Amino acid sequence: MNRLIFDEEHDLFRDQVRRFMQEEIEPNVEAWREAGICDKDAFRKAGEQGYLFMWADEQYGGLGLKDFRFEQIVTEEGIRHGDISLFLTLHSRLVGPYIGELGSEALKQRLIPQCISGEAILGVAMTEPGAGSDVAGIKTRAIQDGDDWIINGSKTYISNGINGTHFVVAARTVPDKPHGLGLFVVEADMEGFKRGRNLDKMGLKAQDTAELFFEDVRVPAENVLGDPTRGFYNLMHFLAEERLINAVQGIAHAQTAFDLTKAYILERKAFGRPIAAFQNSRFKMAEMRTQLDITQTFVDQLVLLHNAGALSAELAAEAKLQATETESRVMDDCVQLHGGAGYMSEYRISHMFTDARISRIYAGSSEIMKEIIARGMGLDERELLKR
Repeated sequence: MNRLIFDEEHDLFRDQVRRFMQEEIEPNVEAWREAGICDKDAFRKAGEQGYLFMWADEQYGGLGLKDFRFEQIVTEEGIRHGDISLFLTLHSRLVGPYIGELGSEALKQRLIPQCISGEAILGVAMTEPGAGSDVAGIKTRAIQDGDDWIINGSKTYISNGINGTHFVVAARTVPDKPHGLGLFVVEADMEGFKRGRNLDKMGLKAQDTAELFFEDVRVPAENVLGDPTRGFYNLMHFLAEERLINAVQGIAHAQTAFDLTKAYILERKAFGRPIAAFQNSRFKMAEMRTQLDITQTFVDQLVLLHNAGALSAELAAEAKLQATETESRVMDDCVQLHGGAGYMSEYRISHMFTDARISRIYAGSSEIMKEIIARGMGLDERELLKR
């Protein structure tokens, strides 16, 4: 399907990104997956090409590209010709805007140039052993001490947890209010900060995921992001873009699986004929093609809405739900069409299947997305039970 949202400059940019991914990322993916972590040089090389923090203003050394379509292209080509485990977008668009929109000028002057170059690698630390989607359940605490804040607690399942140099940490600042949170930039060399082991996951093998520990970590006022009592609302503000990012990733991952499978069934034979010649194969591919085109069109439309500042929380939830559920169904069908080969690790579709499973969980599970969508329709359980 011809996608209508890109201009000539986007097409030229895509060609450049594709070459970068094919030359600098794709040859290293297998080694990274075996090691359980990507090389930090991947961030530095992406930074050299200008692919990190593209939105940052020129005064910080950025390109000033606010158009989300450029980030969409980096994400799509990174998945097609690299691996979904390389979280460049987490660094640039999921965590970066917290610093760009909420950070002190001193912090931005010091940190953003390092993020643009890839010298600094960002992560966000919200999830705790007892608090996942329920941000109000966060127990990590930050207590003010003069102009500084002292943080104590722990986080788990933190992406870029081993490679990361700076983390946006959500901590409770108002003990008696469920939403009384603050956001703080903790730097890896701060006293009292420790990392746990690189966690062994079902998928996303090249993505380093770790536990983080904070024992009397002193954070200066310069590293406080916005009002230290309104962190919950700031988190909610950025979630719409995060879920759009997940949707872009999900549909790109599914499209890549579809392309791999089409090539496989055209080449592979069973009972003396190409697998693609069987009616079931053709019908399955037709079903997937239809769902991919419908979902891609919806996601592309929301990218334009996001550029216009009109992306709602409900629409972002719809996009994440639709794209990641489609991704899951496509992966399952693609493994089935590969037959026994689909279960073998030497085939890319095998690890794509396990990589995809987290999509319906992180950044808010599919069940949470449905709740958000329903409430946006006026179907709020709490209000309905009052009637």
